[in-house]
Amino acid sequence: MRKLILCAFILLSLKSFAQQTEQDAIKQTINTMFNAMRKGDSSLLRSTFAKGIAFQSVANKKDGTVSLEIENPDDFIKSIGTPHKGVYDERVTFADIKIDGPLASVWAPYKFYLDDKYSHCGVDVFQLMKTAEGWKIIYIVDTRRKDNCPE
Repeated sequence: MRKLILCAFILLSLKSFAQQTEQDAIKQTINTMFNAMRKGDSSLLRSTFAKGIAFQSVANKKDGTVSLEIENPDDFIKSIGTPHKGVYDERVTFADIKIDGPLASVWAPYKFYLDDKYSHCGVDVFQLMKTAEGWKIIYIVDTRRKDNCPE
């Protein structure tokens, strides 16, 4: 009986360890994306994205309506690699990561700074796919606001 309990404990521990290792790899991909933004490195940024990545934002309009804005990933990558004033510094916390085989979903509240000056906050939601090269981002949707930001 003890051997059975020990085997069950080991198997559960291995599964938990594997899940944590996958979560760490997913976080690393997302952190690499933000490090590329800080460095202005479009090649490093592109390396975190899968071909066909989609970008969207849920935007609050001045008239009180909400709209879905579709963004062009190539324009974003180009803007990161083009010399610009200030460092784009997006600071995220990983609130929730769900994994089902080769698919992962990440909920990540953030604060965005230009250099050290606060700009806005919101939530990034990432969808990632596990490829032969590792986890790649396939979809990003976010919200943006100036107030009511998490501490």
